[in-house]
Amino acid sequence: MKNGMIECSVCHSKLVSPATKTVSRAYDRHKSRITSKQRVLNILLVGGDCMLVGFQPILVYMSKVDGKFNFSPISVNFLTEITKVFFAIVMLLLQARHQKVGEKPLLSISTLMQAARSNVLLAVPAFLYAINNYLKFVMQLYFNPATVKMLSNLKVLVIALLLKVVMKRRFSIIQWEALALLLIGISVNQLRSLPEGSTALGVPVTMSAYLYTFIFVTVPSMASVYNEYALKSQYDTSIYLQNLFLYGYGAMFNFLGILVTAIVKGPSSFDILEGHSKATMLLIANNAAQGILSSFFFKYADTILKKYSSTVATIFTGIASAVLFGHKLTMNFLIGISIVFISMHQFFSPMSKVRDEQNGVLELHDVEDKQRSKDSFINMAAGANEEATHRVGHDERQPLLPT
Repeated sequence: MKNGMIECSVCHSKLVSPATKTVSRAYDRHKSRITSKQRVLNILLVGGDCMLVGFQPILVYMSKVDGKFNFSPISVNFLTEITKVFFAIVMLLLQARHQKVGEKPLLSISTLMQAARSNVLLAVPAFLYAINNYLKFVMQLYFNPATVKMLSNLKVLVIALLLKVVMKRRFSIIQWEALALLLIGISVNQLRSLPEGSTALGVPVTMSAYLYTFIFVTVPSMASVYNEYALKSQYDTSIYLQNLFLYGYGAMFNFLGILVTAIVKGPSSFDILEGHSKATMLLIANNAAQGILSSFFFKYADTILKKYSSTVATIFTGIASAVLFGHKLTMNFLIGISIVFISMHQFFSPMSKVRDEQNGVLELHDVEDKQRSKDSFINMAAGANEEATHRVGHDERQPLLPT
């Protein structure tokens, strides 16, 4: 095998190694059994994700008082992870009650220990998500909600590159062009969006804003791809059991962040409920629901679909921020979001589907056709050889016409 390709020893045709797509296509065998109800559920998940992602920067903005947060952003992330852990436990209990006779108990000690060992990789995306969730608050100090949402769409290109490298995904030229259009749309919207002045971190705001933007784009992109890899590598494990470990790791990392903050700022900052309001409670519920939906995207769909689903929320965020906070929808934003939607249509258009998605099947058919052609040629050659070496028997010496 070389570069993920296997060469046939008979006809020397090349096949894509199944091992390179085992994880990323682990769910393909289930696609043929998707019912109409499941398709409707997928649509509802996308719609729900658009609503939740669209509300998230709005709720963060509403949580600010005089341009600052009166609460610790890490405490919001910690309470969000605790909420998701509680949800995972409830769903596991319900799933365990509906198990069939003879199935391995979901809540047995042996099952939990085996799942813990098998899903230890989930600690990596949990740590990256802990960083990303904190950055969501920091970004609100530099950009308005609509701009934050547009900047987050830069993750799509980084995710595509990571999927190509890590999970061996293949994209057509049209799809890469669609991603380029996405970047153009984001750039058009971003023109003149940086606030004037300076403060944070002792460097000009523009420099710190660009630094946070870089981290804000790369860290969650790595987290999403690694999360998809970890969830699909244990495809037969219950998603609620996997979420229990993912959210448990997340709660642990955020609690460590609270401890570090308490050591630096003093014991008074250890109060995780200090400064919270109704807006922050809604934010916690929104973030928890958004994280739960994301796990279903990563396991049963893919990260690109999740990011494009989040992109649809951009127009909702822009309109809502204009209605609620008086932010103007500039011509840059309108043109930028138009380009983004054109990009999304182009990426998911049937004409842009890469043939390599069915590469193994197509090339296998090509090999079979070549093999059949070769077999036919061999049979013809063998027949000709048999005819040439055929010896005439006694009966065949008789004349064909009467004499």
